[in-house]
Amino acid sequence: LLALAACGTPQEQCIRSATRDLAEVERLLVEVQGNLSRGYAIESRTVTQWEWRMCRVRTTTQTVGQMCWEPVDRTVRRSVPIDPEAERRKLAGLQERYATLTRQAEPAIAACRAAHPE
Repeated sequence: LLALAACGTPQEQCIRSATRDLAEVERLLVEVQGNLSRGYAIESRTVTQWEWRMCRVRTTTQTVGQMCWEPVDRTVRRSVPIDPEAERRKLAGLQERYATLTRQAEPAIAACRAAHPE
């Protein structure tokens, strides 16, 4: 992730940094709108399952292939019920926050463009 965060021009990095909260609120808005349109939320969690896998084991004289019992992380998704009224209130709050953050980001974006012209 650190390598990806360094991608982009200095201006793009500055703008991304200045609008990080705005991007997160936008992501949450999309999620809540999706929940309302579907009528349910989708919950994701990572579970660890164990599987037999081919692995290499080093002995004192050689490296051999053998089967090993190894953990494998998987993302599991499931539908969960929502309270539509609570989701609508959440949506309204996020829309308000998005508008506020957008107004606050404008001068920061302008400062980034002035500090790092392309």
